[in-house]
Amino acid sequence: MKFLITPLLHLWLVSVSLGQTPTPEVARKMQQVETGLLPGVQIAGQTPIRYTLAERMRQYTIPAVSIAVVNNGKLEWAKAYGYLSTDSLQQADKQTLFQAASISKPIAALAALKLVEQGKLSLDADINQYLKSWKIKPSRFTEQKPVTLRGLLSHTAGLTVHGFGGYSKNRELPTVVQILNGEKPANSPAVVSDTVPGVRTKYSGGGYVVMQQVVTDVTGEDFAAFMQKTVLAPIGMTHSTYEQPLPESLNSKASLAHFGNGKKIPGDWNTYPELAPAGLWTTPSDLALYIIEIQLSLAGKANHVLSESMTKTMLAGPLGRHGLGPDIDGKGDALGFTHSGGNAGYKCLFYASANKGQGVVIMTNADRGMELITELMRSVSDAYGWTGFKSVTKKLVPVSPEKLQALAGRYSLKAQPNMVLEVSVAANELRVKQRWDRFEFTLQPESDLAFFVKDDGGPITFEAAPDGTITGLLAFGRDHWTKVN
Repeated sequence: MKFLITPLLHLWLVSVSLGQTPTPEVARKMQQVETGLLPGVQIAGQTPIRYTLAERMRQYTIPAVSIAVVNNGKLEWAKAYGYLSTDSLQQADKQTLFQAASISKPIAALAALKLVEQGKLSLDADINQYLKSWKIKPSRFTEQKPVTLRGLLSHTAGLTVHGFGGYSKNRELPTVVQILNGEKPANSPAVVSDTVPGVRTKYSGGGYVVMQQVVTDVTGEDFAAFMQKTVLAPIGMTHSTYEQPLPESLNSKASLAHFGNGKKIPGDWNTYPELAPAGLWTTPSDLALYIIEIQLSLAGKANHVLSESMTKTMLAGPLGRHGLGPDIDGKGDALGFTHSGGNAGYKCLFYASANKGQGVVIMTNADRGMELITELMRSVSDAYGWTGFKSVTKKLVPVSPEKLQALAGRYSLKAQPNMVLEVSVAANELRVKQRWDRFEFTLQPESDLAFFVKDDGGPITFEAAPDGTITGLLAFGRDHWTKVN
């Protein structure tokens, strides 16, 4: 779904790069990235649309964006843009911290895999044999197969709880055991088994909290401290921490979280005691070092954390898309590893080739950040000649004013009748307004009934009865809405 747009009134674009002056070639690519943002859809026969980063930051009400690009196996450049918050005069720079959200998972997974290499954990043993402070409750699902570390890291363990909402400032924080049990003051349900382990992929932040508890029980160490010693320091991620709440000494370095309308989240940001799935504070430059470490380890040229063989295991998911930490894209020479993240007020993404020494990290401090990130990914891909992340070209088909008017009306979401879309015709175009947040967007036609959202290309298909009466619509291939008038 879309989100409310409220333009920032005073967002001036600023940038800070690496200390050295970039070469002319790198400077050209940087400028191309900054001025060549691409929408998801280009229209056949029309001049291709390109946006500047400054334009899209204003459009999406995003105060700060930070980017790091890996090329030829090295951090080629890093830049930060904007300010720490909508009302701050402090510019973001390459040391500015962002919440990594679910990107915390692939970094945390390195610690568990390190323990496997040390013989302290097994990838395929019943995880309960390592848990001391808490155990997964037996169920008819675990009777068939046990939950294993391989399953926890690849989201194939059959455990519940997709993600976590965090805790606002001054809220009491639950212990890890309280989170796992779903006990107050935890604001998430208990982590339980509801699917036979190893049968299918079921994304579970809850499974990573179990992994967090396993690491603590096996090592007897604080998880954040263990991550610092075992993963962050060896890689050189000196501007990263799993400490939650964020230490006061680092508060001035942190970007503040923002809603989709550009307003700051109360208390500046939420705290996530679910460290392994959501608790990392970091920078794109530090995550670029993670990318480089994985690429070198896979090539047998570095083993600061994992061996070559374990890195290969990590990038081979048992059921496909999810590896043991990062998501997997492609295979062979086209193998890539990636992960996105979304905490309250923060959106981020990294993508890297496994074998070509290429990668990019983009972090933002607003809920509409992923919309900007997808456009930036196309810009980076275009500047560096990558084969992925391209705009799709669509041909517009004229639709008569009478047919457009027949599509106008109010549509209610079947699963949540109080959610209403209002479709109207303006300037011979379909406009959609979300009544719950008043956000509006424009639809463009591929046929009399098939449309797509301008810029991002999300499909909207109207549904008709045999007599041609419009009865509803299918949004983005997943949400059914019924026409109510």
